[in-house]
Amino acid sequence: MKKNFLFTSESVSEGHPDKVCDRISDMVVDSFLANEPQARVACETLTTTNKVVLAGEVRGPELNQEELISKVRECIKDIGYDQDGFSWKEQTKIETHLHSQSADIAMGVDSAGNKDEGAGDQGIMFGYACNETDVLMPAPIHYSHKILRLMAEDRKSGKLHGIEPDSKSQITIEYKDGMPAAVTSVVISTQHSKDVNLSQVKELCMPYIDRSIPKHLLGSLDEKEIYINPTGNFVIGGPDGDSGLTGRKIIVDTYGGAAPHGGGAFSGKDPTKVDRSAAYASRYLAKNVVASKIADKCLIQLAYAIGVSKPLSIYVDLFDNDEEKNLHVEKLIKENFDLSPRGIREMLGLNRPIYQKTAAYGHFGRVPEEDGSFSWEKTDKSSVFSK
Repeated sequence: MKKNFLFTSESVSEGHPDKVCDRISDMVVDSFLANEPQARVACETLTTTNKVVLAGEVRGPELNQEELISKVRECIKDIGYDQDGFSWKEQTKIETHLHSQSADIAMGVDSAGNKDEGAGDQGIMFGYACNETDVLMPAPIHYSHKILRLMAEDRKSGKLHGIEPDSKSQITIEYKDGMPAAVTSVVISTQHSKDVNLSQVKELCMPYIDRSIPKHLLGSLDEKEIYINPTGNFVIGGPDGDSGLTGRKIIVDTYGGAAPHGGGAFSGKDPTKVDRSAAYASRYLAKNVVASKIADKCLIQLAYAIGVSKPLSIYVDLFDNDEEKNLHVEKLIKENFDLSPRGIREMLGLNRPIYQKTAAYGHFGRVPEEDGSFSWEKTDKSSVFSK
């Protein structure tokens, strides 16, 4: 492993076209789970100029189509879109093409007799944690998310004027001896209103860099390495500027490229889909390992086959060349955690309408909430590993 290097991660805001789609797809998941905790949902969303299209398969309660369309408009309104090319109002046309779940998939996944509920698909899922930040996330993605999240909060509260919903951030950090030492560049590209010029956009964005990144990392940053709207004008944005699709920001959703990714997206999927639930479980395991202080970082891979309940493999890497310790952690996981799809959902309380808030600013590194959201961020099992 290299000890001295530069590493970069990016984030995108809730107003990015792909994130608008993630939010809408997760709203559909939440709507079904609120009515039936065992509901099955796989929903994809497409957005473009004044158009939203929902497609996918569901099993559960009958939801009124007009009510669902109204909830789509509520999502768009909450994000902040009321523009000529994309708005929560009637000018944006919304189509729904949700149909019943395939009987073949249902047969393989459902429990029956002595057969436990199987995984909703084959695949590999990764979880990662490291001690670079207090939330045990890699620093570049954590601070990239924070800039955009704070900007969105102030934009919605009315404290930040002239900035529109669609934005991106990117941070490069210099690592020395394997730990973050200094930020070497920051990029922010944000949509803005017509009456705000580039100089004003820079003035509006600069405070969020200071608020988001610790002073000891910002100390030596050259102002020439702060790039705000480097292309200039950014008035046309959101789905009017570029089409959006569910599940196109999977690296933004996880670890910013600091760890491997299995390839499956999260949004729009109910928790029987191991793309989502097993990725949450592997993060939960990795975070508790690092919280126990037996390792500075931890990578965990889980693998599943459709219709099979138990994971096909569990892989642990503590990045310390101690094979015996790695095998010991793997043994502790097998002895103390039920990683079947049902076991994961019960362990983390995933059969709840908690997914809309995961759709932007990362699924990991968040604070567990009273409604059960971000339960996979708890470190209540660290004693399992510290023993």
